[in-house]
Amino acid sequence: MPEVRELALRAREASRVLAGTSSATRDQALLAMAAAMLERADLILASNLLDMQAAREAGTPGPLLDRLMLDEGRIAGIAAAIVALAREADPIGEVVSGHRMPNGIWLTQVRVPLGVVAMIYEARPNVTADAAALTVKTANAVILRGGSIALRSCMAITEVLADAIQTVGLPRDAIQYISSTDRAATDELMSLHGLIDVLIPRGGAGLINTVVANSKVPVIETGVGNCHVYVHAGADVSMAVPIVTNSKCQRPGVCNAAESLLVDEAIAAEALPPIVRALADAGVELVGDARAVALGGGFVAAATEDDWGTEYLDLKMSIKVVPGLDEAIAHINRYGTRHSEAIVTGDYEAAKRFVDEVDAAAVYVNASTRFTDGGEFGLGAEIGISTQKLHARGPMGLVALTSTKFIGMGSGQVRA
Repeated sequence: MPEVRELALRAREASRVLAGTSSATRDQALLAMAAAMLERADLILASNLLDMQAAREAGTPGPLLDRLMLDEGRIAGIAAAIVALAREADPIGEVVSGHRMPNGIWLTQVRVPLGVVAMIYEARPNVTADAAALTVKTANAVILRGGSIALRSCMAITEVLADAIQTVGLPRDAIQYISSTDRAATDELMSLHGLIDVLIPRGGAGLINTVVANSKVPVIETGVGNCHVYVHAGADVSMAVPIVTNSKCQRPGVCNAAESLLVDEAIAAEALPPIVRALADAGVELVGDARAVALGGGFVAAATEDDWGTEYLDLKMSIKVVPGLDEAIAHINRYGTRHSEAIVTGDYEAAKRFVDEVDAAAVYVNASTRFTDGGEFGLGAEIGISTQKLHARGPMGLVALTSTKFIGMGSGQVRA
């Protein structure tokens, strides 16, 4: 689609302007963005109301409605997060390393913007503001492509934020949104190698797999979270119960919520009944293997093979009783999505093996999976949680939106 390419060309020009701006100017832009979110909240809320009405009429599930919904409190939270981001240290220009070469050239490696960042995401209008703020802070231009369910909300937020940065002299084209809901627009975006420097999909497995399989633009994989909590034979059951329930129930529709519980058979008879009762009391639908069903007191239905690999994003959880640590690690590495995994144990050696051998961006010992978050990690706002191993892994804050360049300062040296 020609209009998508035109957006990318304008974003490329804007990125070159941003690369020459000062940290102070970009922080001023962030403060203007935060103020505009509050001052023009009526526009955003009116747009979101239309999205919510359409989503309800379409039978959208509750957790997705929760992701879509904005109110004055959430807008205030978005604005506060942008203000906090303005106070964060600017990574652009940071000297990563430096040394003098034998020929006398002084060589430094410094952080620079990626250039043009594109994001494809689903029913989360707050991602629009998060991505715009993070990219402005790091002198990148951004092209946003949200799900059709949140179209009005995302376009309103984009308009508000693009207007705001223009008031302090930054190019309006640094924050752009693809308004077309045609699948061809996404296909065109994924083809623009050379105009777009990196593409970040944020959403369910279907979206991420499609982007990874079809994009010609470098992709950072994010978000899919089939996360586990493993209650080891050495666990304190009184600790395990709140860790499991918090991991599952504190906010079930997000990628760092636990979807599966593994319990060591040596402790299953003691641990499963109180954990199951706590989950059932919280309204969680439970499915499990034969031993989990037997110990579940009537609250656990039989699981299918598909359940072990399912990211429910809802009040549902699978339960499996495993013979020991080896089987728990093998199960997680087979069915997990390399996002967030937890073990509950008082056994140091078991904890160390779990941390070393489980393949995930974040691994916890005696703590909830719900902490995998840029704010909780002290990284500030995040653009997503990377589950890959190249460039960035885990919550992607400011540094993840930078690259580096080498600068050689010489005095006439030529290579022999």
